[in-house]
Amino acid sequence: MIVRTLEDLKADGNYREKPGVWSSARYLLRGDGVGFTVTQTTVAAGSSQTMEYRNHIEANLVIEGEGDLTDTATGEVHRLKPGSMYALDKHDRHRIDALTDMRLVCVFSPALLGPETHDEEGSYPLLEG
Repeated sequence: MIVRTLEDLKADGNYREKPGVWSSARYLLRGDGVGFTVTQTTVAAGSSQTMEYRNHIEANLVIEGEGDLTDTATGEVHRLKPGSMYALDKHDRHRIDALTDMRLVCVFSPALLGPETHDEEGSYPLLEG
């Protein structure tokens, strides 16, 4: 059984952030052997981020807050609110515009190693380890 707190993650170096924009608390990682990663991500009100996970499939469940999700290929905009889920099943390039502070639970496959940060394309590299 794996049990972790936010304080554990911070102490172990499994918490990443860009102050005033986002934070990522990484609860499950590749080393845990479960085959996927679970994070709690926060997005600051007023921030806008364009991302494209080329190496991972990501699913997100909005727990708190509201924002707009834009499919940059089609221009289609989806309003996100608590209870909304979106999955980037085709490595979709997208933009998140946070209207309020947002909190999401995110699942990545394959699992993250842990130290990943977004590259210039808004993607996580596929790290070996």
